[in-house]
Amino acid sequence: MSSNPVGSANKGPSHRTLKIVGIGAVIVLLTIVVIGVTARASTDKHLNEWTKEQAITTVSVISPSNTGESRNLDLPGRFEAFANAPIYARVSGYLKSWNVDIGTPVKAGQLLGEIETPDLDQQLLQAKADLASYQANVDLAAITSKRIESLLDSNSVSRQEFDDKAGDLATKKALLQSAQANLDRIQATKAFTRIVAPFDGIVTARTTDIGALINVGSSSGPALFVVSDTKKLRLYVSVPQSYAASIKTGSTASISVPEYPGKSFKAIVASSSKAVDASSGTTLMQLAVDNAAGELLPGGYAKVTFDLPSNQATLNIPSSALILDKSGLRVATVDADNKVALKSVEISRDLGKVIELSSGVNADDRVIDNPPDGIVDGEEVHIKKEDVSPAKAG
Repeated sequence: MSSNPVGSANKGPSHRTLKIVGIGAVIVLLTIVVIGVTARASTDKHLNEWTKEQAITTVSVISPSNTGESRNLDLPGRFEAFANAPIYARVSGYLKSWNVDIGTPVKAGQLLGEIETPDLDQQLLQAKADLASYQANVDLAAITSKRIESLLDSNSVSRQEFDDKAGDLATKKALLQSAQANLDRIQATKAFTRIVAPFDGIVTARTTDIGALINVGSSSGPALFVVSDTKKLRLYVSVPQSYAASIKTGSTASISVPEYPGKSFKAIVASSSKAVDASSGTTLMQLAVDNAAGELLPGGYAKVTFDLPSNQATLNIPSSALILDKSGLRVATVDADNKVALKSVEISRDLGKVIELSSGVNADDRVIDNPPDGIVDGEEVHIKKEDVSPAKAG
């Protein structure tokens, strides 16, 4: 019987072939699963690292600096006239006339006003009459004493009678001297009815008018006139205690006033109170200002600028770098391991945008500018990839 080739060709794959194919498929599936799991694990690891990296704060740092230049200290001041005389009445009466008004230049001894004193005039007349009466009594007592003395040698009068008359003459002479002193006092007081300027200056106030009732002294009302010498002014400035030692007598200062913007005037430190006011912590200093042109006004405000020598012990940082909390005034610095180190500092001078520190930081410290809230010691931070510029005084 002959073989059938067609039947052999239609026979299916063998069991061995199917097994090999199945094993290959499983291997491919396992490979895909392993690759997927590995890729997912790698992605999770990178994600965790990225998340951790993002959780670390990135900060900007600056370096404390010292410019080595002279510093300016701006303080408010107040002008006062070099000589200022409130003029009060020495006699009571009524203002008879006034001759000058505010703003009038006057010379020493010039008549400012005159007071009418009817009561004082009557006292003067009485004093003159009393003096004349006492003078008559003295003259009579002198004649009587001389007559008694001439009779003493002839024993016509007793020695006792002579002594009585001599004593009476002495008493009347004393009364005459008292009357003369009283008249001189009233005449001297009468001279004060003329109100005159005590020195060359300007009338800066007049608080009376014709017919006004005038009382004696300064306790009953304002001064009648105020005369001020404004050719030279005193300028008073309260200097903080930490700067008082840096401002020496004889040094100069620049001043400016609101009425002359852009213009400066020169002042010289004349004296210091050499004491610190306990309530303000400042030392009062007096500066002398030449005001021959009359541009500056007594009582006016001025901004006073002192040039201070540079203090090499101080360092400047931006005010935005300061941290004020329950632990006091501090700054945050970054150490070599990029970890935060908080340091307490002391302010020498506040310049606005820049703070001058007297202690707490070093020139090589990396100070965090605008530190985030809640920053703590030992916290790890990243530093921005940028140049670190020193803080400059404004």
